[in-house]
Amino acid sequence: MPIQLSNSVKYLKGVGPTRAAILEERGIVTVADLLAYLPFRYEDRLHFTRIADAAPGQVHTIYAEVSTAGSTVRFGRSSRAIFHVAVRDASGVLHVKIFHGGYLEGKLKVGQRLVLHGKVEIDVYHGGRREMVNPQMELTGAADGESADSTEIGRIVPIYEALGGVSSRMLRRIIYQVLENFDGAIPDALPAELRERYGFPTRRDALLFAHFPPKNESIDLLNNYRSPAQIRLIFEEFFYYQLAIARAKLSGKRHRGISMQVRDDKVREALKRILPFKPTAAQKRVLLEIAADLERPFPMQRLLEGDVGSGKTIVALEAATIVIENGYQVALMAPTEILAAQHYLSARRVFAPAGYGTDLIVSGQKKAERAAALKRLHDGETQIVVGTHALIEDPVIFKKLGLVIVDEQHRFGVLQRKRLMEKGATPHVLVMTATPIPRTLALTLYGDLDLSVIDELPPGRSPIETTWRDESELAGVWEFVRREIAAGRQAFVVYPVIEESKQELKAAMAEHDRLATKIFPKLKIGLLHGRLKTEEKDAVMEQFRRNEIQLLVSTTVIEVGVDVPNSTIMIVEHADRFGLAQLHQLRGRIGRGKEKSYCILVASKKITGEGRERIEAMVATSNGFEIAERDLQQRGPGEFFGTRQSGDAAFSVAQPLRDHELLDLARKEAMALAEHPDRAAEVIKQLEAVSPSWRKRYQLASVG
Repeated sequence: MPIQLSNSVKYLKGVGPTRAAILEERGIVTVADLLAYLPFRYEDRLHFTRIADAAPGQVHTIYAEVSTAGSTVRFGRSSRAIFHVAVRDASGVLHVKIFHGGYLEGKLKVGQRLVLHGKVEIDVYHGGRREMVNPQMELTGAADGESADSTEIGRIVPIYEALGGVSSRMLRRIIYQVLENFDGAIPDALPAELRERYGFPTRRDALLFAHFPPKNESIDLLNNYRSPAQIRLIFEEFFYYQLAIARAKLSGKRHRGISMQVRDDKVREALKRILPFKPTAAQKRVLLEIAADLERPFPMQRLLEGDVGSGKTIVALEAATIVIENGYQVALMAPTEILAAQHYLSARRVFAPAGYGTDLIVSGQKKAERAAALKRLHDGETQIVVGTHALIEDPVIFKKLGLVIVDEQHRFGVLQRKRLMEKGATPHVLVMTATPIPRTLALTLYGDLDLSVIDELPPGRSPIETTWRDESELAGVWEFVRREIAAGRQAFVVYPVIEESKQELKAAMAEHDRLATKIFPKLKIGLLHGRLKTEEKDAVMEQFRRNEIQLLVSTTVIEVGVDVPNSTIMIVEHADRFGLAQLHQLRGRIGRGKEKSYCILVASKKITGEGRERIEAMVATSNGFEIAERDLQQRGPGEFFGTRQSGDAAFSVAQPLRDHELLDLARKEAMALAEHPDRAAEVIKQLEAVSPSWRKRYQLASVG
């Protein structure tokens, strides 16, 4: 019986209930979903490299058999096991080393056939023999004579990202048998004029090609995602996503908003009154862009982007001043209670001369305090309220909400932003982020928002000196900290985990005790982590601000928003275990005063791979936008923000940084089509017929 797009994957040969449940967790329910799950890499298994011809320093694909049963070398705990195995072909022997490979013990047997893909290196510790370290490995036949099938050798082979217990090999076999028995009908929602204009293949031809390319296709073209089929699939992902954003943006401009009076003398005087310093040229430019939006008769939807310490908060408070002077209320939502408290204290200090009512609403408040704050907000006595996600709960009622400010937007789901907006009648929206976002990614994630960038730091800021120190150099690091604290400064020490774990990482709690008793017994040392109650966190931070704590041991809970100008040292242990953007955010907690500041990243100098690249990037530059570009290249847009709720469309094949030219082209075509609502609606109707999950996948990436 022919297989159709609407068939459930549960009934496909080789799937069954258990694997179907795994696939469903990743959004693969039907055959249509399965065919949309594309390979991330291709291997030329027509022309394998002979072991004798494998050149050190180059990547090769080798077809061989196990020649000696694998052995495991263990260092302390089993998680540090290194698995060794030797493989051979007719030309020679190659040694394979797999870190954390204890799970392979007993699984590889002599005579078993396998494909290895990786870089060949020289093992200087064993006579200069050739080896592969942590290669991609796929078993293609058992020692008992089972032979590899046509999906594994003798062709260009697609490599899929494994899904839980469903391996790349399983996925390839399942998809192959689907295409062998497919009824051939794959509807195409991409407008015919676009297919003709750019010479795109049909969706059916593009999908079949992407899963199993012909033998004569260029492997380099495929792995660079530049075959005609891949280009078409990349374009359509961008196009549908940008079409959803364009329609949302145009729809927003059709809604009547609140037109604020900006050029009023009263507003000008209020702005002068709250400014604590002379703004930078970038701050002035951005405020003018925001003010122009506030004057218009439809809701502002703007992203305010700036590196750590660039002065975004004061610009947001200036925007709030304009709205308050027009008789409306302002809500500022932050992702953590620590950051919300910091914003509250800043707003209260800045607005004190103006006499604006300022309140804080967070989950950890005492009931009486919270009830009183809710009443003041409802009655209009509060002009600006700062809070966490607690602001979107039902008891929070505004009298006249005019502006929503969302800080660190990537830490909220888009629906949370929407729920806060719905507490007013089409309020203006200002989204802030201290995570510098490359323009290509900003267009993808926040295409429904206009973009403002603060690209200079306030005057008087000294550049932060960033260095990399080996664990063996810690004694010298602690001596440097001791001298700085003796001179009146303060320091942060950050660890990746709260308590000791099987990962053998230093933990904040244990290291706090060690530092307090053995390294700095005469200093006041504080501890901050996510498990502390709100009032405990606030108390620790207040002591640190008042310099009653000289050294603060913490996890990444201080990553965003902590502002203590007297802190001049940031030490991050196990720095290779942190993301690049995360390291940059941590570094941004210092360098906020006039004194020279130092960021010391502690990790073994022997590390390789991405961990080493991240630390080297941090030492090389303090420019947040350069850091963001490198982070995006390393991790891809899906993981860049640490949350899938950020608005990432979870593209199957498209990558905004790599494919920025196609993104710009798709954006242009989508905007043009959105100007014709009837035609755009017809395309979306066809798309929903082809892919029922379209609305979830694309449209909810843009709300408002």
